[in-house]
Amino acid sequence: MNPLPTIRKDSLEEAAEVRRELQLACFRVGVLHYGLDIMRIREIIRPLRITPIPKSPTFVEGVINLRGAVIPVVDLRRRFDLDIPPDDRQTRIIICALGGRVIGLKVDEVAEVRRYVRQDIQPAPHFIKGRDAEFFLGVCRRDEDLVMILDLDRVLSSEEKIDLADLQSAVTAEKN
Repeated sequence: MNPLPTIRKDSLEEAAEVRRELQLACFRVGVLHYGLDIMRIREIIRPLRITPIPKSPTFVEGVINLRGAVIPVVDLRRRFDLDIPPDDRQTRIIICALGGRVIGLKVDEVAEVRRYVRQDIQPAPHFIKGRDAEFFLGVCRRDEDLVMILDLDRVLSSEEKIDLADLQSAVTAEKN
């Protein structure tokens, strides 16, 4: 019978510290910086050809075909009511899991992945009220900038999630 391995106290402390950390993919939309928990991200890609879908919500730019999967793309500039400049070399689509579905988030630039301890994260500013406040879990610092932590589950309301699911189903059915 093998004896149980001894666990050093500092190993336990390291494991506890890892659980308190949050890794955020930091990206830019307009002039502001945002962060998204990397556990929600499947991949980050350069923009593909986007097929517009008639009668879709205004912030849905359309759908892309990513290795045979039809994925709706939400333009975060449109979602946040910002001006829409043409895409440039830094534009990316963040492929995310949302409620059992996959969506793309179009952003201006993906900067880096950063680790934050939970104590570094503050609640969203109190002056952000109403519908816009629900998009954010909190805020933290990135050098001299503030990073708004995006609540992916609230970027789309329940009805909008249903609309995207219907949109994705309809496009898939058309292909077959």
